[in-house]
Amino acid sequence: MRLLNASGCLDALTAPGVARSLDAFVTKTVTPLPRAGNAPVRIAEVDNGMLNSIGLANPGIDRFRGEVLPQLAELGVPVWASVGGFCVEDYASSCEALEEHDEVAVLEVNLSCPNVDEVPDSVAEVVAAARRVTTKPLYAKLSPAADVAETARAAEAAGADGLSLVNTVKGLALDERTFQPVLARAVGGLSGPALKPLALAAVYACFRATALPIVGMGGVASGRDALELLAAGASDLALGTVLFADPDAPGRIHVELEAALEALGFAEADNAVGAAHRLGDSGLDPNLRVSRGKPLHTGLNMAG
Repeated sequence: MRLLNASGCLDALTAPGVARSLDAFVTKTVTPLPRAGNAPVRIAEVDNGMLNSIGLANPGIDRFRGEVLPQLAELGVPVWASVGGFCVEDYASSCEALEEHDEVAVLEVNLSCPNVDEVPDSVAEVVAAARRVTTKPLYAKLSPAADVAETARAAEAAGADGLSLVNTVKGLALDERTFQPVLARAVGGLSGPALKPLALAAVYACFRATALPIVGMGGVASGRDALELLAAGASDLALGTVLFADPDAPGRIHVELEAALEALGFAEADNAVGAAHRLGDSGLDPNLRVSRGKPLHTGLNMAG
């Protein structure tokens, strides 16, 4: 199991120590041309999470290759480059431009940004176009949509090597006095603890639907959260919103995860992958199971 950051949740050049505490660093999404991003206000704290509407602000692929990548390479951490766009050609051109860069270990195609209206609808088309121009491992980052399993199957058939689950979902926050939207664009991407049940559902569904390895993310703030995503089917994990509040989270969560694994009888993290799909697995707390030796106490709830 590897521990990464979710794209956009860590600036490795500003916080190199945090980046080095990870097993791989995922860049902020880069597009063919530079983007200033959305107007402020772009971030707002909400109950059980955070809303963001950054709008894919980035220096563009040329500056990314010439200025950012060489600095990231000096960190000594494998780099996953997140690639975004507004048409199929955008994704393909950026992936092709990064093919020659050995600094990039993996390409993650961002197919689910909630803050951009023009993201292509066809996941399979984008993945296939990227696959034609790169030999690097290709991960498809998806949203926790109702048809996420079907989308994952399409990405797998088109040549994806893995899945990143999940990106944020659309949310809205209103000012408590004016009742106006807090964010300048009104709607933003919801992340943090509130996203965890959606992430678990998406990982669980895609683990059953495909044979692809999954990077699970969404509301991971403790070792227990990490273990649950592993049990749902993730083979690697990424930290997002927690890094804004706790830069030491990677080390802390590693320790907490090891303790949780030991308590439940798992020799290592990889043994817990998919535990929720295995009947009778020790990854489920036996004290919480309903078994022949622990009947349901329905009598107290029955009239008469």
